[in-house]
Amino acid sequence: MARVEPVEIIEDGLLLRPWQAGDADAVHRACQDPDIQRWTTVPRPYLPEHARGFVNGIAPLAWAEGTGAPFAVCDPDTGELLGSCGLVSIDPALASGEVGYWTAPWARGRGVAVRATRAVARWAFDALKLRRLVWQAEVGNHHSRLVALRAGFQVSGELRLAHRAEGGRAEGWIGSLLPGEVPAPGEPGPAGPDTLDARRAAVLGRPQPVLFATAGDTELRLRPMEERDLDAIVTTCQDLDTIRWTTVPHPYERNDAEGYLDYCRTNWARGTSACFVIADADDAYAGTIDLRLSLADPLLADVGFMTAPHARGRGWMPAALAALTAWGFTTLGLARIEWKANVGNTASRRVAEKAGFTVEGTARGALQHRGERCDAWVGALLAEDVTS
Repeated sequence: MARVEPVEIIEDGLLLRPWQAGDADAVHRACQDPDIQRWTTVPRPYLPEHARGFVNGIAPLAWAEGTGAPFAVCDPDTGELLGSCGLVSIDPALASGEVGYWTAPWARGRGVAVRATRAVARWAFDALKLRRLVWQAEVGNHHSRLVALRAGFQVSGELRLAHRAEGGRAEGWIGSLLPGEVPAPGEPGPAGPDTLDARRAAVLGRPQPVLFATAGDTELRLRPMEERDLDAIVTTCQDLDTIRWTTVPHPYERNDAEGYLDYCRTNWARGTSACFVIADADDAYAGTIDLRLSLADPLLADVGFMTAPHARGRGWMPAALAALTAWGFTTLGLARIEWKANVGNTASRRVAEKAGFTVEGTARGALQHRGERCDAWVGALLAEDVTS
């Protein structure tokens, strides 16, 4: 590949320059950060020789061979290192490059990565005449995704990562940016601080929370599912009423519960659903409840739930459903949460109505149930129902 001439970029309060030998100590210090180690492919443990090898070898070689364009992101007045941003790869045949970035922990909360990514993108399109930039990140890295969105990238799907972080997921998000799509310096751009994307990134970019509910004298916890819940899930899903009214596999085996646990963890990372175990005062399994976000309407979600046989008739599920929907409205910014159940499932209907849902009618042939289409009761709870 042809050499890419190293340059300095000054834009929007940042200095982007090629890496220097004197940056090694700051790089080493930044890469001790747990988030950088979690979400990037830096070596673990990250040693001083890794930092020196990067600034003295890997980075200048990328410029010399034309395989990349790595920049140190600095404060233009003090010279302090704020982060890393650049092209981690360049494909001259496609006139395409891939953007990568991290922000030093002492520089976060100042929009450094967004401003740097926009500057690199503008330079890549104008100086290198690239026709496309690509961004990739492991599914679950909501903060990196938010940076990409604010820099103008369209996040369009998933792909399996060729090089993933140690212990990370194989699935990655992918986005692309074309010339003319980079917001101008100082422009807020998409996914700004007051948007739903920003609000949800702040929630989904952290571990799944624990919610609390009260049913009579019983304090309930809604927590992430754990390995220790799987036997109780198998027992619940082998119950005749569960089989009759839900679509759990039949017969239900241990590997089905393990697949459900993986589904819950993966979809929290994706930001598509939140599955909680309902735990009693002894933190033992009493049921599960799912809040599934609509892919077509970001303000819409639906709920599904099942109660362990020993926990039925105690009012635990209505309390849990009320707590979950309140969280969905106040934290995720939802406007409508829907409930559906097969016509005749009076137990599910009672739970929904006790939690405040309005049954809106019957939808003919609305659900697929064990090889047949069946009618469904449909109900909903609106944000104003619980805030007015």
